[in-house]
Amino acid sequence: MMMKKIFFTSILFFFSSTLYADLPHFFDFNYILNESNAGKKAQTTLKNKLDSGIKTLNGKEKSIQDSEKKLIQKKKIISAEEYKKEIQKLRTSVAKLQKERSELVNSIAKKKKKAKDELLKNLNPIIKDYMIKNKIRLVLNKKALVLADENLDITQSIIKILNTKLKEIKLN
Repeated sequence: MMMKKIFFTSILFFFSSTLYADLPHFFDFNYILNESNAGKKAQTTLKNKLDSGIKTLNGKEKSIQDSEKKLIQKKKIISAEEYKKEIQKLRTSVAKLQKERSELVNSIAKKKKKAKDELLKNLNPIIKDYMIKNKIRLVLNKKALVLADENLDITQSIIKILNTKLKEIKLN
């Protein structure tokens, strides 16, 4: 009787593990992007560049505002022609500042996309190896799912492997 139970349990375990491996598994790419060591470093670097750029731009904006206040104070003292020239200089400065702000945001966005692409490029072979080792035939991004069993989530396993293989993402 005991032998039948062990045999039945062994067969059940074999079939359930085989069926489990045949089920699609999933991972959360955004979580990996935000929580992997390389992803965190890249995001910190990008945030620091953005903060530094914004600080510089805010300083320039303050300087333009100060120039504008001084010009308003001098309006009655200087000629109309000189006032128009000064207004035009301010407008040019404002346009230049807006262009710099736009370039900063675009530059950070491009670097963020590059980091995401680099992470994905390094992630694909890791997932492929994981699939082979664990006999998984299909892995989906969690973003594409409506509802799934959390036991099929391989995100943490993938992050552990990624952290050992990818220390940082080059942004330049």
